[in-house]
Formats: sequence, C-alpha cells, structure tokens
Amino acid sequence: MKNRISKKTADNILNGSILKALIFLGVPIIINSLLQTMYNLTDTYWLGKLPSEEPMAAISLISPMQNVIINFGQGFNAAGAILIAQLLGAGDKQRAKKMANQVFTVAMVFALVCASLCFLFTPYIVGWLGAEGNIFSYSRTYLQIVVCDMPFLYMINIYSAINQARGNTFFPMVLNFCGIAINMILDPIFLMVFKMGIMGVALATLISKIPCAIAAFILLSKKKEDIHLDRKFMAFDKNMVLKIIKVGLPTALGSSTMQFGFLLMSKNVFKYGSSAMAAYGIGNKISGIITTPSNAVGSAVGTIVGQNIGAGRYDRAEKAYKLGRNIAVCFLFCGGMILSRNVFSRAIVSVFSNDGQNDVINYASEFLSIMLICCWTNGVHNSTTGLFQGSGHTLVTMTIDATRLWVFRFLTLFVCERVLNMGVRSIWYSVVVSNAISALILYILFLTGLWKKDTIGITRQKKGV
Repeated sequence: MKNRISKKTADNILNGSILKALIFLGVPIIINSLLQTMYNLTDTYWLGKLPSEEPMAAISLISPMQNVIINFGQGFNAAGAILIAQLLGAGDKQRAKKMANQVFTVAMVFALVCASLCFLFTPYIVGWLGAEGNIFSYSRTYLQIVVCDMPFLYMINIYSAINQARGNTFFPMVLNFCGIAINMILDPIFLMVFKMGIMGVALATLISKIPCAIAAFILLSKKKEDIHLDRKFMAFDKNMVLKIIKVGLPTALGSSTMQFGFLLMSKNVFKYGSSAMAAYGIGNKISGIITTPSNAVGSAVGTIVGQNIGAGRYDRAEKAYKLGRNIAVCFLFCGGMILSRNVFSRAIVSVFSNDGQNDVINYASEFLSIMLICCWTNGVHNSTTGLFQGSGHTLVTMTIDATRLWVFRFLTLFVCERVLNMGVRSIWYSVVVSNAISALILYILFLTGLWKKDTIGITRQKKGV
C-alpha cells in the first residue's frame, strides 16, 4: 500500500494532475499539522479547566522560546527535504539516499546538544522573560521537561521530511496520530487524576513522542526502501553538509529569529497582565489551526516545485504554485469571513477557557476575530514561501520572515501603542498588518521571476550535489 501511494503521488508530481498531487500531498499534511498542533492544544484545553489562569499564561509565555529552539533545527530538516526532492526530480536516488543520512546526522547532533544546553539554562531564560512567582515556577518546570523531547521530535520530523520529499505524506500522518492519541489519554490522567499540574502536562507531551520516534527510526532503517538510514553514509560529508547549511541556515535563522520575535512579542503582551497573555496564547493556537490548510498547501507546493525544478520543468512548477495559492486564498477568505463573526469567535475561545475567565475570553475572541478577517493573506504568504523554498531560495524567505517580525510587526506595535494609544489592541493589529505586508512583498518577488534562478546546481548537474 505504501509503495502504491508513493508511486501514484510521485507520478502526479512530475507528469500527472497537479491538483491530485496537491491533494495527495496536502491532505495528509493538513491532518499531520493538526495533529502536531494538538500536542500543545490538548495541554491548553486541560490547563484551561483549572481555576487559575497562571499555568495557561506560563505556557503562552514560554512557547515562543520552545519554538525558537525547535524551528532552528527544523530549518535543516526543511533543507534536506528540498535537496532530496530536487535530487529525486533529477533521477539521482543514490545521492538522495546519502543526503537523507547526512540530514539525519546533522539534525540529531543538533537536537542532543541543544536539548542539554536548554535544560541547563532554563531558569535564566524564564527569568529573562520577566516571569515571577508561580508563573516562573510553572514556566521553568514545563520548559525543562519539554526540551527533553527534542531528539524524539526531530526523529519524527526527519521521517516526515524524507517521506514528504518522496511524495509520501500519508504515513507520517499515521505516526503523528498515534502520538496525539497517547497525549490525549495521558493529559487528563496526569492532570486530573494524579493532580500533577503543569508537570503532568509536560510529561504527557514528552512520553507521547517516544514510541513514535522509535517507530520512525525503525521505518527509516528498512533497507528495502530506496532511501533509508545507512551507517556508511552517516559520516559527515563536507560537500553535502555545506549544501545543507547553505540551504538550511537561512530557513533556520529565519524561523528562529521569527520565533524570537514572537518571544519579544510575548514580553510586550505580558505587561498587560496574565489575562492578556493567556488570550494571546489561545488566539495564536486557534488561528494556527484555522490556517493549517494554507501551511499544508505551502509544504505541498514546495515538494512539487522542488521535484519539477530538479527535472528542469519550471513551467509546471509555476502552475503548481498558482493553483496552490488560489486554493489557499479562497479557503481562508471564506472561512475567515464566517468564523470572524463574534458569535463564532467567542464560542471557539470559550472551549479553552474556564467559565470564570471573562477577561481572557473577551481578549481572545477580539484577537481571533481581527486575525481571521485578514487570514487570507496567509494563503499568499505560505504558498509563495513554498515556491521559494522548493526552488532553493531560502535566503528570500529568511529575509521576509525576519522583517515581518523585527520591522513590520514592531513598527506597527510602536505606532499603535505610542501614537494611537490603542492599548492591548496594538498587539492584535500588529500581527495582521505585518502578515499582510510580508505576503505582498513575497508576491511582488514572485512576479520578478527571481525564484527561477538556480542556486543549488542540481538541475544543471543532474548528478552530484
């Protein structure tokens, strides 16, 4: 079954229906992304049932730092997916196999080193964020436990990246489904039965990833697959590692600096109180779920563009991008217009808050409504990002991601807070304005044809990296 799915999708990527390729790739990615989101969302749901809002505020405060760490390493996984996809498009399976092993080595070394350092420095990180009292204690406990899951998370993500490059997104989805099922069972047990508080929530997240990581390693080690883990290919290859760094470092820096910007945004929100902080976390998580299809389209576009550019078929790559962009924009525009109505937004955020937390519900519903009205710009942003990443232009996406936070968002925040005196609403509007501006810039860059410039060399050489 697995080979049939992969072969059918691979055929559509290079020769068949682009719409079918987007569906076969995108639907499992959507489900997979929702499952990934459910790890934190499940935590948010159960913590929201507690009488105090402090545990929720602690997770909202620390999540951006957690994402900084995770997203930096993810940049190298993304680079591997791009390079493997282009090598497969060029018909060089042997190099694709070696590249997969190099990505595995680089990512796992990074995960082990980074997890150790973050565990040691967690108290200083939490203190720098401005947490005090119970929130400091909750944040420290949660972060020290969840950073321990990095090696397991990276193993799962490596498996997903390699399979996505091959056109198989179904089995990574199944793997993540098992993980979230375990998490959903353990969360209420640790939190409500054993009364372990935020420690129980963090442990549930960590434990749920372990069996999935073991399964991913076993599946990646199967020698009957064209691309599998092989110790003889794991020794660092200078040329390949440099290629991974060239493509992956911009993505890693872009993602991590963007997340670091979110971290500073959290500090700005936190000054408005724990209710605003909790609302900010809830609004971002719900918005993330709603825009998941757009993110999935961007990932699918990246895979299709990567393989077709590897095969030298730029016209087909452009066609895939335009189709994916139009689908994402239409979906988000229609969904955003409906769900942004106050009756819907308030009902959604109420699911994640205690009935007595009226300030949290008011803040979160307003934030969500504002974001959803403009969320269609994410469709442009995500699909165009997929185009540039699939073509190897990760420096472009890094620059846009960095300026979106560090220039457009903070500039809008400054104007709204200091000039217009909008208070906490300054946070909400800074998010939507910066997202819209970055989407516009990416689209203008697409029109210039910059993405057609070959920066990796796989298309020309066909053999070798």
